[in-house]
Amino acid sequence: MTLISPEYRSLQSQLHAEEESYGSASLAFADQIAKLIERRGIRSMVDYGAGKQRLFHALQERLPSMPEYHPYDPALDAISASPEPAELVVCIDVLEHVEPEHLDAVLDDLARVVQGLGFFSIASYAAQRVLADGRNAHLIQQPMEWWLPRLWTRFRTPAVNALPDGFWVMTTLRDG
Repeated sequence: MTLISPEYRSLQSQLHAEEESYGSASLAFADQIAKLIERRGIRSMVDYGAGKQRLFHALQERLPSMPEYHPYDPALDAISASPEPAELVVCIDVLEHVEPEHLDAVLDDLARVVQGLGFFSIASYAAQRVLADGRNAHLIQQPMEWWLPRLWTRFRTPAVNALPDGFWVMTTLRDG
């Protein structure tokens, strides 16, 4: 199962290295994720597409004790090992960056890793950043109505919240 092409991995790695603010979208959800961790007593989490791990640092400031934290990003050597399942999997501002031909594989991998809850945010607009090959950094620019059926084949979505420029979902695995 291929989650990212070697060429795109290189482009993403380059963006992470060159753009200081690249990967800061997770900060907007830090309060919400911290409350979720506290309310649910989450003991393990995967930050799927963690990039510079800004969410980890934001959660450290908000929580009296951190759950076991596993960052994952296939574009960054140090955190590219396939993650083990966790009670909470957050995937913030990641799925719209996935190569369209690998989206099903990535969604299947998310379903493999989500042991309890998933929190996914997806932007539906053109990013300000452009890749070195000229493509927009948001390779998939589709509305919530396009995304939800793809999520529903793998997850139940007890919470869906539309945002002005995208949406977030709370997910659990589908039964059977």
